[in-house]
Amino acid sequence: MFTTADLWDEYHLQLTCVDPIFRPFGNKKAFTGKISTLKLFEDNSLVRKQLESDGKGKVLVVDGGGSLRCALVGDRLATLAIQNNWNGIIINGCLRDSQPINTMNIGIRALNTSPVKSIKRNNGEIGVAVEFGGVTFIQDEYIYVDHDGILISKQNLV
Repeated sequence: MFTTADLWDEYHLQLTCVDPIFRPFGNKKAFTGKISTLKLFEDNSLVRKQLESDGKGKVLVVDGGGSLRCALVGDRLATLAIQNNWNGIIINGCLRDSQPINTMNIGIRALNTSPVKSIKRNNGEIGVAVEFGGVTFIQDEYIYVDHDGILISKQNLV
């Protein structure tokens, strides 16, 4: 297994570090994989669509515009992510159902929690570069997440 601190020590010239703005959720404390991106705002329709697909070796990065007004992932979508082998989820926004999610074998990072459901209008973009947390997340680059933080690289380092 890896730690982000060890990766940084060995590969810092190949890595970018995401600002420490996220809270950890789920039972899986560390995860890594190829980045799969979504850009949307207060509409989680595309989150469900992506999590219904095979996520083996992938981490879903959701740019929800930093909205704290509603949740983009709840326990049902977390269950779907587990069933379809997603390695983890990063949400620039909120999640809900945090207590059941914290008992599940999934790793999620989100800004905060909100009990409010999102709208469902099928709005958003899939596979585009997204910027938040001081970095740009690019489809098919690699992400490494643990207790210490989130790192991104162009190549797989583990």
